[in-house]
Amino acid sequence: MIVELGKERSVVSQYLAEMRDVEVQRDPLRFRHNLERLGMVFGYELSRTMAYEEREVTTPLGLARVHVLREQPVLATILRAGLPLHQGMLSVFDRADNAFISAYRKHRKGEDGFDIEVEYLSSPTLEDRVVVLCDPMLATGQSMLLVYKALLRLGRPKAMHVVSVIASSEGVEYVRRHMPADTRIWIGAIDEEMTAQAYIVPGLGDAGDLAYGRKV
Repeated sequence: MIVELGKERSVVSQYLAEMRDVEVQRDPLRFRHNLERLGMVFGYELSRTMAYEEREVTTPLGLARVHVLREQPVLATILRAGLPLHQGMLSVFDRADNAFISAYRKHRKGEDGFDIEVEYLSSPTLEDRVVVLCDPMLATGQSMLLVYKALLRLGRPKAMHVVSVIASSEGVEYVRRHMPADTRIWIGAIDEEMTAQAYIVPGLGDAGDLAYGRKV
C-alpha cells in the first residue's frame, strides 16, 4: 500500500512547499521544524492503521471507556537527516521504542556511481513488532532496503511501515518490489525524475545538509 499525503489538499502541502523553497531553505531551524511537523502528521495517519483495545480510566467525575494503542511501535530512523522526522513521530508515539541506523552513500572516485554503507545500528529486538522505518528522502530505494535487511538481524517484524517526505517514483517501485508485500509506504510527495547522481528532481536538495549544515 502506497499513501501519498501531498496529493490531497491539506497543510502537508504547505510544509512541503516551504521545504522545497530555496528562499525558505536558508533557515535550517525552519527546515527542521517542517520535517518535525511532517513527522507528526505521518504519525497520526499511521496510527489509524494500528490495533487498539478498550480500557476504563478514572476521571475526576467518574469512569470513561477509551480506546488506546494495543502496543507501541519501534521507530527506526536513518541518520542524520531523519532525526527531526523521527522527533515528530516520537511526539505522536511518545512511548515507542527507538532504533537508529547510520547509512550513507560512498561515492566511487571519478564515477557517478556509489555504494551504500551501513555502519552503525542501535535497536531493541524487532521480533513480532510494528516497525516504522523513516528517512526524509527515498531516491533509489537501495539505502532503505539495506537498512531493512540489517534490521532483520534483530528479529522479524510483524508489520513494516516506510516513511519518507520526498520520493522518486523509481525508489517507491524499488521498495515495493523488494520489501515484504504488506509493507505500507507513506510519502509526502512522489517526484518522477532523478539525476545521474541519484538526486530526486525537483526534490529539495540534500536534507541532511539543509537541516544540519554542509558536510565535508
